[in-house]
Amino acid sequence: MSEPSEPADLKHLEELYRETEYWHVNTGGKTIHAKRMPGRYRSYKWFTMLVWLSFFLGPYLRWGDRQAILFDIPGRQFHIFSVTILPQDVWMLALVLLFSALLLAFVTSLAGRVYCGYFCFQTVWTDIFTLIEQTLEGSPVQRAKLDQSPWRGRKLAVKVVKHLLWLAISVITGISFTAWFGDAYLLWEDYVTLQAPTPAWLSVLVFTGFTYLFAGHMREQVCFWLCPYARIQGVMVDRETILPTYDFARGEPRGKLKKGSRTEGGGQGDCIDCRQCIAVCPTGIDIRVGQQEGCITCGLCLDACDAIMDKIQRPHGLIRYASLDEVEGIPTVGVWRRPRVLVYFFIMLASLAGIVYGLTTLGALELKVLHERQPLFVIQSDGSIQNKYELKILNKSNDDMHMRVSASGHPALLLVGVDQDFTVPRGRVGAYTVFLRIPGARLATERLPVTLRVQDRDHVQIFAEYQSMFFGPESRP
Repeated sequence: MSEPSEPADLKHLEELYRETEYWHVNTGGKTIHAKRMPGRYRSYKWFTMLVWLSFFLGPYLRWGDRQAILFDIPGRQFHIFSVTILPQDVWMLALVLLFSALLLAFVTSLAGRVYCGYFCFQTVWTDIFTLIEQTLEGSPVQRAKLDQSPWRGRKLAVKVVKHLLWLAISVITGISFTAWFGDAYLLWEDYVTLQAPTPAWLSVLVFTGFTYLFAGHMREQVCFWLCPYARIQGVMVDRETILPTYDFARGEPRGKLKKGSRTEGGGQGDCIDCRQCIAVCPTGIDIRVGQQEGCITCGLCLDACDAIMDKIQRPHGLIRYASLDEVEGIPTVGVWRRPRVLVYFFIMLASLAGIVYGLTTLGALELKVLHERQPLFVIQSDGSIQNKYELKILNKSNDDMHMRVSASGHPALLLVGVDQDFTVPRGRVGAYTVFLRIPGARLATERLPVTLRVQDRDHVQIFAEYQSMFFGPESRP
């Protein structure tokens, strides 16, 4: 008599256990020494890492007599080449932040944490630090042995040189950060002569410390435990998101090569369990188990697997960028048929349109007019009606402006209080009071539109206008 079969739910639990017993997250108990292999995606990483050269070189570019890109916090001005953005234009900053956040969500919904793998500050600096480590200490096996060896002459010398280089890069990183907020050349002079202000020293100290700690020591632990993006990415991806994916149907059952035979033990899959995909992973995960929190979508496991496939004369793509639907043979839909992607795209497009509009309509001069409310008008002794206005003139240029004021809207309109030109300092708001008068007999209505105009005396093409109202007594029949 046959034994009763196990309950279906028990079998399911056993399957889950078998799937999860291989899953692990390095909690910092050991140092991951990732292997570096050449390949297409490694080349992509080097190319995208060049973007960060702008972080070091950007502050040293000049535009005329000043820094090309300068975030002047004390002066409350952002200079981006020929564009100067003042606090009054902060709404554009809100649009930039909205665009950046939506771009991150948009890219994540399409290709997972590809930003982490190729553009993230932490990833790039960690890659540079580990390159220095490999150059000085050797392969991952040699590094692991060196870590376990006693502190003697060679180990001490290698470690000191490595950490000095890490600190040098960290210091340059800190100085390059502060250089965006002050003239880079003057800042270097202040640092060399020890005349830099306290906030500058504190900024360098903070960035040096965190760069050295995060990129040199914590590495993937930052991605696991400190980065909020790793926590929220799960709600941004779906079955149609393209990620580094192991093809189970093709790779399993896996088996090792032996004496010219492709697999051992009757296995028919293409995976030979070489574990190179794990060896090159900067976070130390096994992509063959499935998608995990630690995957930063860098594609280095694809390079490693493709290199092994070349050696055993099998086609590439055992590990490849693919969606879950694609791997399981489910028909995929186009990018533009995914509602969430479309929502992200159109909000980004609207934000970008607002940013472009703001940049293209930024003038060198801005005028606002406040009409005196108490009282709305005053009747002069000669019978004329007078209104009082306060002009708020914003000079967005890099030079002082000498303003001439004029008014229009009525043939008998008289402007009072502008016997001399107004001087508005660069990057500042000037407040000035003027009066408009109209003879009482010439005023036929109690409300009259008027236009006030300010114009730079030295550059007549720079002007600004503001339409306000002129008030008079209520007309009587």
